[in-house]
Amino acid sequence: MTENTQQQPAANPELPTQYAPAEVEGKLYERWVERGYFEADAKSEKPAYTIVIPPPNVTGSLHLGHAFQHTLMDALTRRKRMQGYESLWLPGMDHAGIATQNKVEQQLAEEGKSRHDLGREEFVDRVWQWKEEYGGKILGQMRRLGDGVDWSRERFTMDEGLSKAVQTIFKKLYDDELIYRAERIINWCPRCLTAISDIEVEYQDDAGELVSIKYGEGEDTLVVATTRAETMLGDTAVAVHPDDERYAHLIGKQIKLPLTDRTIPVVADTHVDPEFGTGAVKVTPAHDPNDFAIGQRHDLPSLTVMDEHGVITVHGPFLGLDRFEARSTIVGALREQGRIVAEKRPYMHSVGHCSRCKTTVEPRLSMQWWVKVGPLAQAAGDAVRDGRVKIHPQEMEKRYFDWVDNMHDWCISRQLWWGHRIPIWYGPDGEVVCVGPDEQPPSGEGWTQDSDVLDTWFSSGLWPFSTLGWPEKTPDLEKFYATDVLLTGHDIIFFWVARMMMFGLYAMDGVAPFHTIALTGLVRDEFGKKMSKSNPNAVDPLDWMDKYGSDAVRFTLAKGANPGADVPIGEDWVQASRNFANKIWNATRFAMMNGATIEGELPPTEQMTATDRWILSRLNSTVAQVDAYYEDYQFAKLSEALYHFAWDEVFDWYVELSKTTFFAGGEQAKVSGRVLGEVLDVLMRLLHPIVPFVTDTLWTTLTGRESLVIADWPKDSGFRDEAAEREIELVQQVVTEVRRFRSDQGLQPGQKVPARLTLTGTALAPHEAAIRQLLRLQPEGEGFAATATLPVAGAEVSLDLSGTIDVAAERKRLAKDLAAAEKEKAQANAKLGNEAFLAKAPDNVVDKIRGRLAKADEDIARIQAQLERLPQA
Repeated sequence: MTENTQQQPAANPELPTQYAPAEVEGKLYERWVERGYFEADAKSEKPAYTIVIPPPNVTGSLHLGHAFQHTLMDALTRRKRMQGYESLWLPGMDHAGIATQNKVEQQLAEEGKSRHDLGREEFVDRVWQWKEEYGGKILGQMRRLGDGVDWSRERFTMDEGLSKAVQTIFKKLYDDELIYRAERIINWCPRCLTAISDIEVEYQDDAGELVSIKYGEGEDTLVVATTRAETMLGDTAVAVHPDDERYAHLIGKQIKLPLTDRTIPVVADTHVDPEFGTGAVKVTPAHDPNDFAIGQRHDLPSLTVMDEHGVITVHGPFLGLDRFEARSTIVGALREQGRIVAEKRPYMHSVGHCSRCKTTVEPRLSMQWWVKVGPLAQAAGDAVRDGRVKIHPQEMEKRYFDWVDNMHDWCISRQLWWGHRIPIWYGPDGEVVCVGPDEQPPSGEGWTQDSDVLDTWFSSGLWPFSTLGWPEKTPDLEKFYATDVLLTGHDIIFFWVARMMMFGLYAMDGVAPFHTIALTGLVRDEFGKKMSKSNPNAVDPLDWMDKYGSDAVRFTLAKGANPGADVPIGEDWVQASRNFANKIWNATRFAMMNGATIEGELPPTEQMTATDRWILSRLNSTVAQVDAYYEDYQFAKLSEALYHFAWDEVFDWYVELSKTTFFAGGEQAKVSGRVLGEVLDVLMRLLHPIVPFVTDTLWTTLTGRESLVIADWPKDSGFRDEAAEREIELVQQVVTEVRRFRSDQGLQPGQKVPARLTLTGTALAPHEAAIRQLLRLQPEGEGFAATATLPVAGAEVSLDLSGTIDVAAERKRLAKDLAAAEKEKAQANAKLGNEAFLAKAPDNVVDKIRGRLAKADEDIARIQAQLERLPQA
């Protein structure tokens, strides 16, 4: 079924009685790395398969979201490597501008210093020191998880090669007039002291206040409502709708702005909704994006009234007040003047917060650098529309198009010191020069470089090709671009996916950076709640790895990975996966002790038992099924398929059904031993990408070969034996039905019962010994009296229960259970027959009662059947 050319001396066939992940995983991973299994060769003639890792922040540590996505990416690359591809999974880290700068500034604050005490150059040196000492913690944790990445190609967004790529594409975009500088409203974080992009703003409902303020004097008055009274100091107009008759007489007039010595015009603008509030809105162009647009249309001045810290900078009585302090002070002053018409507290409204520090964002007029995204976003949308790039699952396309089709120009400048500095120089006479990576910056008196750095997502947007050596035409770039699949969370479609699409298509002559975008959901707790460090439900995956092993964590995450859907996970599930790893270990150990082998060719099918042919048929079906699921990124389904094939069909059925053959010995035992060896060989290969440690340990012991990492992926040989599958299905029916009956009668699993099996004339006859073994059925013997007979699968199983159960007591117990079930049914019927109750009860309550009725009917039928089967007392 499979081929493997690895030639190694046979390994010690003995395995420890118990699997201890902690004693295996670390040493085994280092062996894989030392032997270069994960290193890709750009000169190889094998077809390439490439995945670039979503670069974790240098400040980060492994959380369950990382572990989840890394498990899936590792599975994909391991399988492709086994299929004969030159498989490259490229690792690296993101410099994470704001987050990393904040870390170092916090460290300095503990020393009583700020970055300004050090100066820019010394501060950046300090960040590099921090990065070397603390950064990259997550990379060591990736090894714990078993990530099969090519460490020889590890990259960092601030390394020399990637910095050259950033400068190159900035210059190219600038020369193509796709980068420009302009004064616009941006999202400003008064804590981080930098601009942030729209997608770095998190909105939440905050309890604020809505105040209605009277503007103007005498007959020339109108009322505006605002949640940000402090910005009125920067008002330069009041706007009304041109068709609003209430204010027609005021349009074009100047009215008094309260608390100031200024007058401002009333302007007519169709942006104003006359049905909302009073139909009049204050216009503060320097502190609101909509107001800025109105100001542009009406040539209004823009007055900035707050500094970068959110402190008021104008008008004596309020000068120096924090924005929130100024808000209450200004409302108080307006109240004293009788200008507050109405107040509403609390007033719940959506407020933007910095995604990193949670500070309330301040819209602010600022001179910044921008990317003109129109043509880039159009290309990113077209690549998906014309099929060059596929989004999986397909229903996620809508979210992608909603973003790229409505994208605003991207503010790329950040007022930080850590990051890629913008390669623009300003001259003494107003010159502006963009410098490429191989060009000398202008020198001489009066020339200065722009002090801002680029948005972190600018450099990470180049990741699929900058990591392969672009802008140089490297062998890596030629071999491994475009990458095959981007596997990432649907939550960063906007942050990262769209940016890579835009830059990849632009820089690489229209070749998209990946063929498929496979989107995953987010990891949640077992109750479906979002995990957060601030909540008690947050889990450190390393704790679970220490307790249960990395394979258990990986398998649990893969079993929950339905495309695009969130992934619930709980410790009980990880424990169950640990049990699965132990089951694989124990069953394989038993199999090897009883003759399982891969030596020699598979015997011809005519020498095999029906059980042998059945398991080989099921094995090939499973190979085909797993392959199909992999191609569709159905990790949950392929994990479930492997789990049930391994635990149910191989270990619980095939091994158990074959025990009589193994115990009997002889030629038939050798045939079944070779079949079992084949099944375990293929099963370990199929499981390896998801649970690499336990499978590699078992497989190398079973086969004596070097490693599963470089073994061949199994192929479906096409062998199917429907007759054998039907035959074993009959055996399973008999065993399952009799086991159910035994359980219903209160018999212990190991309790032996005399029985007569009437199997003549059925396909079950050859399996009598196995059936008796599985069901603990003794030969009928002298004095046998059939007290219960079960017709099943065309055969009969007669049991003598006279010496095993107290029939009278059992009838009494069942009668009591039957009475309880009938009472439950009567109560449910009474409620469902009550029209008044049905009219008032919520749908979920009615559905619950219907469920109780159905359950009662099932219980009654089951108990009555048990009573009928009992022998007469």
